[in-house]
Amino acid sequence: MAGVVLAAVYAGLLLYLLGRWRGVEVEGLGPRRTQLLFLLKVGAGAALWAIYTFIYPDRATADLFKYFDDGMVMYGALPEAPMDYLSMLFAAGNDAPHFDVTYYQRMNNWYRAFETGFYNDAHTMIRYNAFLGLFSFGHFAVHVVLAAGLATWGSIMLYRALHLLVPHGTNVLLVGIFLLPTVLLWTSGALKENLLIAGLGAALWGLCAGATASPAQRSLALFFGISAMLLVKSYVFLSLLPGALAWSLSQGRQQHTWSWFAMTHGLLLTAVLVIGQNPSLNAPEILARQQTDFVNMARDVKAGSLVDLPPLNGTWASLLHAAPHALYMTFISPIAMLGHGALGTLAGLEGIAVLVLALVITMRGAKGRTDLSVALWSASFVVQLGLLIGWTTPVIGALVRYRLPILPFLLLGALALRAPSTTSTSVSS
Repeated sequence: MAGVVLAAVYAGLLLYLLGRWRGVEVEGLGPRRTQLLFLLKVGAGAALWAIYTFIYPDRATADLFKYFDDGMVMYGALPEAPMDYLSMLFAAGNDAPHFDVTYYQRMNNWYRAFETGFYNDAHTMIRYNAFLGLFSFGHFAVHVVLAAGLATWGSIMLYRALHLLVPHGTNVLLVGIFLLPTVLLWTSGALKENLLIAGLGAALWGLCAGATASPAQRSLALFFGISAMLLVKSYVFLSLLPGALAWSLSQGRQQHTWSWFAMTHGLLLTAVLVIGQNPSLNAPEILARQQTDFVNMARDVKAGSLVDLPPLNGTWASLLHAAPHALYMTFISPIAMLGHGALGTLAGLEGIAVLVLALVITMRGAKGRTDLSVALWSASFVVQLGLLIGWTTPVIGALVRYRLPILPFLLLGALALRAPSTTSTSVSS
């Protein structure tokens, strides 16, 4: 009961702040609507709790609880050994045997069963929950409210950024960013997607805000956004980067848009090939290991929506051969989940709705022009992230979560293809 009361206090405080935040003053959003969206996020966070409590009750394998439980082990060091807590929280001198024996061996997820040699983003989520413990005092309900608050802020920043790119897409962007079921659900808990939406929104706003914000505000937003994405889902940032650079370079030089995009993507491919001369940084081999590890993990936990993927053998040829199936997995396979439980059916219906809406926007008969730089940026991000997910993810349930950032960009790209002829979507930098 104490946790519920404390969560209600934080919810009231956040509602008050959202009602007075001038940052929501953009077309389609206002204080009242933003407060309602926050309450919707809180409701989605509560729904996640119910799903992982009553439908999938294995607490040890549920992302929603396993990071919270491990985070509370770290937070538990604060009363008696505050320096231990700070060392673990900021990853400063926390590799001594003392930490392993006293804390990490009591956690279930600090060490991965399938270690790839890359940064362990589970550490970030454990630290995130341990940090929230400073405000929650260990009450899970407070984590739900605080995560909903962060998701609301991140979604607003993402909306403001995309609205600068396609000012004519108010209602479509509101749906794509705030109301799509999987986006709403998975960003509303203290999960990786929660930090991802905050990072994505902050980074894009910092990039697109132009003269509407000060250089300090933009720099701070970019720093936080890029850091958050790198800590939880670095592949999303890497997929976003070449299109973002090309879009930035093409502003004011629209007659050379294709050239800027060709140059940035060519440089990216060259960099990948050069870096790949180091066997430990060879992209095809990394993706092959990721696929193998994911398949082994899915079989180990007996994942219900496990499917066969074309095997990757660590060569570029195998990536090209598997590319069509990878795109099918990311964009079409969730539709096959129709009739497979409530979450599967919801994901299937959402997949159909987003694809149909994007096609309708693209093919509608109203006269308009193409904002080529935005359309190409969207296509670059959607295709690259779609390939990375489809190549390595054999579990459709997980794939639905991983493709979450793609959905708003699909709609953004469709809107950019039909920008009203009287509207300029260029943003001054």
